[in-house]
Amino acid sequence: METSFTPWLSLAGGMMIGASAVLLMATNGRIAGISGLTSRLFARSTDGEARGVSALFVLGLLLAAPIWLLVSGDWPQQWVPSSPMLMAAAGLLVGFGATYGNGCTSGHGVCGISRGSMRSIVATATFMAAAFATVFVTRHVIGG
Repeated sequence: METSFTPWLSLAGGMMIGASAVLLMATNGRIAGISGLTSRLFARSTDGEARGVSALFVLGLLLAAPIWLLVSGDWPQQWVPSSPMLMAAAGLLVGFGATYGNGCTSGHGVCGISRGSMRSIVATATFMAAAFATVFVTRHVIGG
């Protein structure tokens, strides 16, 4: 499988992710970790303001692809070469990892590292190593 390298789009996307994380922290004092924001939507003890901020952030994530369609005239391209069962298992593992690691890739990798959190640095190094190993095994050992 070949992927296209898009440095300018990648840079722009990274800048928007960073800006949204800074904006959320500056205006609400909250970390832009998607698993935490999503869990606040369904928590019983969450106050209304926190739930509203979380809902708006998650809504922005859901509207990203339709906004891209309006701007570019084409849907974002994504191809996932996996079976539905494998994707379900992967989703469960990601959910387990986010729960067990007290955060997700966005919370630890974007916000935690930028704050100098040693726990986030270790968590990010761990999930990146697991991702590298998974890609190596699936592409070069199994031959996917």
